[in-house]
Amino acid sequence: MKLGCQSITWGGVVGHPVGVTSVKDLYYLAHGSTENALREIAAAGYAGVEIFDGNLVEAAPGGRFRELLAETALELVAVYSGANFIFPEILGEELARIEKVAALAAEHGAGHLVVGGGAQTARGTTDNDYVQLAAGLDRVVEVADRWGLVASYHPHLSTIVETPAQIEKVMSRSRINFCPDIAHLAAAGGDPAALIRAYADRIEYVHLKDFTADPFAFLPLGEGALDLDGILRALIETGYDGWLTVEVDEHPSPRAAIETSRTFLSERLGGHLD
Repeated sequence: MKLGCQSITWGGVVGHPVGVTSVKDLYYLAHGSTENALREIAAAGYAGVEIFDGNLVEAAPGGRFRELLAETALELVAVYSGANFIFPEILGEELARIEKVAALAAEHGAGHLVVGGGAQTARGTTDNDYVQLAAGLDRVVEVADRWGLVASYHPHLSTIVETPAQIEKVMSRSRINFCPDIAHLAAAGGDPAALIRAYADRIEYVHLKDFTADPFAFLPLGEGALDLDGILRALIETGYDGWLTVEVDEHPSPRAAIETSRTFLSERLGGHLD
C-alpha cells in the first residue's frame, strides 16, 4: 500500500461561487494554498496527493502544477469531484464538468477519479433518486474509462448515501467502485471494517481519517474513537494493496495533523507499505 494525502487539510473546502448560476462551473475548492499543501505533504513523507477538481482547474494553466509535482516528487493520485446526479435536466452540465476534470487529471498523471453526491431535496428522497444517482454514476464510469481513470464513489454525510442500507441501494444498481471514507461511514452509523469486507472486490481507493461523535469531529488518525486497528486489519485481510489517502478536514496545524496520521500508519502497517 502507498500513502497519499488530500490537500483539504489546508483551508477546508468551499464551492466555487459561480456555480450558483452555472452548474457546469460548480467546483469544490480547498481555499488554502495548493503550493503550500504539496510542499508540506511531500515534507511529511507522503508519496502522493489528492486534490479537489476546482484546485486542479485553477492550478493547471501555465504548467505550474506540473512543475510543483515534479519539484515535490509527488504523484497526483486522485481528483475529487461531485454532483447532484438526480436531476436529469442538469446531468449533462454536471458530466461536462466532470469530463473536463477527468481530462486534466489524466494529463497530470492521476489514476483515480473520486466522486461524491446524490442530492437531498426539499421534497424528500424517493427510490427513483437512487435509480437516477446510480445511472449518473455509471456515466461517470464511462467518463473515467475514456481518460484511463478508475472511478470510485465516496458515500458522504449530507447526501442521500450515508447509511449501509443507502450504500447498498446505490452499489447494487451501479457498477462504480466503492471508496470507503471510514469516518463518514462511522458517522452515519456504519461499521467501516464490515463495509470494507462487504465491498472488498469493489474497493480500488481508500480515504482515512479518525472520528468522534461527541463532540462531532473529524481528526488525525489515532486521535478519535474509531477502531483503526480493526479497519486496517480488514484492508489487509481482504488483500487491498492500493493507495491509502489521509483526508483530515480543515485543521489549525495541517503539517502536524498529517504527520500524526502518517506516523500512525507507518507504525501499524509496517511491511504492508510500499
